[in-house]
Parts: sequence; C-alpha cells; structure tokens
Amino acid sequence: MFSRTLVRRFHRASLLQCKPEASKGPPSPGSEKVKDLLDNAATFEDVRPQTQEDSWATLPYVDGTFFGRNQAMKSNRPKIDPRETSIILFPGQGAQYVGMASRLLKFPGARDIFALANEVLGYDLLKLCVEGPREKLDQTMYCQPAVMVSSLAALEQLKEERPNAIDNCFATAGFSLGEITALVFAGALPFDKAVKLVQIRAEAMQWASEQHKSGMATVLFSPDARLGEACKDAVNWCIQRGMENPECRIANYLYPSCKVIAGNIEALKFLEANMKKYGLKRIKRLPVSGAFHTELMASAVEPFARALKKIKIEEPIISVHSNVDGKRYRNPGHILNQLPKQIVRPVKWEQTLHNLYERKSGEFFPRTFECGPGKGLKAILKQVNAKAWDSSFNIEA
Repeated sequence: MFSRTLVRRFHRASLLQCKPEASKGPPSPGSEKVKDLLDNAATFEDVRPQTQEDSWATLPYVDGTFFGRNQAMKSNRPKIDPRETSIILFPGQGAQYVGMASRLLKFPGARDIFALANEVLGYDLLKLCVEGPREKLDQTMYCQPAVMVSSLAALEQLKEERPNAIDNCFATAGFSLGEITALVFAGALPFDKAVKLVQIRAEAMQWASEQHKSGMATVLFSPDARLGEACKDAVNWCIQRGMENPECRIANYLYPSCKVIAGNIEALKFLEANMKKYGLKRIKRLPVSGAFHTELMASAVEPFARALKKIKIEEPIISVHSNVDGKRYRNPGHILNQLPKQIVRPVKWEQTLHNLYERKSGEFFPRTFECGPGKGLKAILKQVNAKAWDSSFNIEA
C-alpha cells in the first residue's frame, strides 16, 4: 500500500531539493526558453535519502511482483499458466479529458500520489484534471504530467480490486509518454524524478511545438493505399510553397490499416484535400499541439536527455518494452540511450503488441489491463490480436 507516512517523510527529505521554484504553473515560453530548459535539466539533482526510512524508490507495486528483481534478465515468457499472469499498459498524451481521476479519489493511495505530484510540479495537478479547463489541460506542458500521474493513480484501483494483476504482472509498456509511466511502475525510475522528468519533457515539447504550426492526425486507409507516397507528396507540396524543411511522416504505428501521421499543418491539409487520390478512408486530427515523434521535436531531445542522465536508473523488475523498436529494455544503460530517441522517432506500438503477445497456436494469453484515461490501447489491441483482447480490461482514470 502507498504509505502516507512514507510520503510525509519523503516530503521532508527531498522535496525542497527536487521541486521547481515556487510558481502557479510551468514557465511561459520565450526567447530564452531553450536556455532555461537546459539549465533546468542540468541542475536536476538526484535526491539521496539521509536514512533508510526516507528511502522510497518508486511505488509499492514492485516489491510484490511475482517474479522478483531478476525477472528483467529472464525470458519475458513466464513458465506458468499465462492466464494467471498479466500485462499492464499505459496511455499517452491525447487520452486526457476533464474529470479524469475524479473516480479515483476514494482510494487514499491515489490522493497521496497526486499530493506528491503537486509538490514536485508546483501547481495543483489534481484540480486541473478534475475541473479543467479543457484548453489548459490539452496544453502539452500540463497534459503530459496529468496523464502520467492519473495512470499511476489508476493502479491504486487495480491494486484494491485485483491485487493479483499487479503481483503477477510480468511485462509492461506505455504509449509515447506512457513509456515513462511503465518505467516508473517497473521500478526503473523513481516517481518524484519521473514527474520532474516529464515536466521538462512536456515543456520542451510545448516550446518545440510553438516554433512550427504542426499537428497529428489518425489515418484509416485501404490495403492498396499509398500512404508513403502521400506523405512524400505532401512534403514536396510544402517545399513548392517556400516552406523550409517541412515534415510529414508516420509517427505512430497503431494497427495494419491505421497509422498516425504527424507534420506541418500545411502537409496535413494536403492529405485531407487528397484523401481519395491516395486511397485514404478517413483523417481525424488529434488534440495535441505539435508533430510529436518527428524531427520537428528535435529541440526537445537535449533537455530531456540531460535530465535523464541526472537520475539513477534501476534495473527494471519486469520487462518494459521500448516505443522505438518494440523490444524489451535490456538494462539501465539501454534505457538511458533509447528513451530520448522516442521524442523524434515513430512509436512502434503495433510491433510492441506483437512482441508482447506472440504465442504458439493453442496457448492461452495473459490478462491485459489498460491503466489510465481513455480506452484507446484496448481498442488497438482488438485490431492487432483479438484473442489477447478477449481477456483485456480497462482501469480508467
């Protein structure tokens, strides 16, 4: 259980060292934003508890996992009945909605998680999640911490209602931002440092988004569609109109007939205007502020990477899969090298699901729990692996 006593001790021992300067919210973007972000990342101190009582690694789930700390070095295929095991998935930005986390407030651990996050961030994250306004919640700098903390708070409900789902979890993954949530759950990143890390990531990506009018859109297409050609032509169309270094490419691999395209707004407009020409069935804009997972986010990589280097990364207790290639992280050094890449690389979610659920014919599947706002990851799982979807559940923030 998330100990309230430990939270209080942790407050006394470390929050003065790790929280940002007192403010009502993240700093406003400006001409010195990159310098501010780099300075913030460079001074991101790793808190060293003074006593054993002050130590609080991440969350209370990892010590009780079925396999123990050496699981990350073993095969990610358990040797017991798969139906007795579980996989936990975490959503990313875009899943947010006003009112999320309100149903979790009956769980004391969830309230404690938000209380600690509020201290680290320097503003009332819980109030923003529950009351909005939507325009503010949708901003990258606020949305990313909100989705991450709400997802971890949802684990408190899972722990209360299905404790074996956490005890017997052998693998986890998260979509984009959710990958950091998964690393916290697996014990690789401490909660307070991860919240601060996400704040730096979100501010850096918000600033990068404001340098270009860009966005993302979900694209449904037929088997004979020419999506790659469409993106290439969209880039050329932008170049012909005098735009420098335009971007338009697949940012998220969801399932065989569905991808997310990211790029300059003009490129997205070109795709919308020429859907039929390339065999595209539907294009729907996403509620995000920029072209995430493209080179338009390049300026966000260095602040994030610097901050990550200041954190002591632990060996994951259970398997955590990377968005960059869908494969399991091998060790802390692999996390340090790979995690910053996903800011500018496509999210290989379809490939991740294939790696997580690959089984021989006739074998049973583990239970799957999507923890956090929305139900998008479960819907994607149905398209990729319907048999695995049959034993999947939502623990919605």
